[in-house]
Amino acid sequence: MARLLLILVLAAVIFWVFAVVDAAVQPPARHRGVSKPVWVVIVIVFPVVGGILWFTVGRVSARASRVIAPDDDPEFLRGLGPSSAGPHAARHSAAEQAERIRQLEQDLARSDPDDEDPPASPRGR
Repeated sequence: MARLLLILVLAAVIFWVFAVVDAAVQPPARHRGVSKPVWVVIVIVFPVVGGILWFTVGRVSARASRVIAPDDDPEFLRGLGPSSAGPHAARHSAAEQAERIRQLEQDLARSDPDDEDPPASPRGR
């Protein structure tokens, strides 16, 4: 019986320390209810109950405060598809893109010299 009581006290102390440290190191945006210092005081004053309150009520999960990148956001990706503007817009966009590529190729061809040998430098003579 004494061993069980010792194990329970040790587990309660470990939980308490973990709850105090977790409440203290979380950014203020991840605290719900009261401010960060008040949560730390609650967890310190009420060791086990304060820790349970912190993890159930006071702490905002990382998923809830996570910022989603645009390429991971389904709503953003839905807005990019050709179906949002209709099938004709996709064809029109492809035609515009093909025309733009053709113009760029023509500009590149005009800017390239006809001869492929670079002119000799004056120092090389």
